[in-house]
Amino acid sequence: MGLKEGCGVIGRLKGVLAEKSAGRLILDVNGVGYEILIPFSTYYELGEVGDTISLQIYAHIREDIFNLYGFFTNREKKLFTQLIQVSGIGPKLGVTILSGLPVDEFIDSITRGDVVKLNSIPGVGKKTAERLVMEMKDKLLNLTPSSSRFALAGISRKVQDDVISALVNLGYARNIAEKKVSESLKRVPTERFEVLLRNSLKKISS
Repeated sequence: MGLKEGCGVIGRLKGVLAEKSAGRLILDVNGVGYEILIPFSTYYELGEVGDTISLQIYAHIREDIFNLYGFFTNREKKLFTQLIQVSGIGPKLGVTILSGLPVDEFIDSITRGDVVKLNSIPGVGKKTAERLVMEMKDKLLNLTPSSSRFALAGISRKVQDDVISALVNLGYARNIAEKKVSESLKRVPTERFEVLLRNSLKKISS
């Protein structure tokens, strides 16, 4: 009998990080090297090659496919499994979506019905963005953080978006800009554009 997609063949792997690059890694588990596909949200949390890490795993198995997708947190994995239940969203696009927006911002965009923000993710057209909102909005309540990063110290969403746009205009990738703005706000909450921009640039260069 064939294996079904997403079955519990492999749910978690712990081993030594043998190789890593944006989008994939090799995990050495007792001498066996597993190639695992990952979103950027997981890539940013990885340690250095040689470190021991643990990943939540989703196995995508069909007659001609056996791909492993890895996630740093169980929350990412749950979001991924909900994503690929949306009509027209396969594992490859699911990883692309998680790479295109930080998890909290993706959830925030879905709950607010921000089709424009979702449409900015590579590979996500307007119709797909609308479908994501329609099919996922009521499913994300258990994944929504009790205090969103956008609510940190009452920080204006506009200030955050303005700084992110400024960083993108300076040549930084949007997902990098969003991550560093988030980290900066958590460290030093501020409503001042110039302060947040300066702190975010320091995060990027550090």
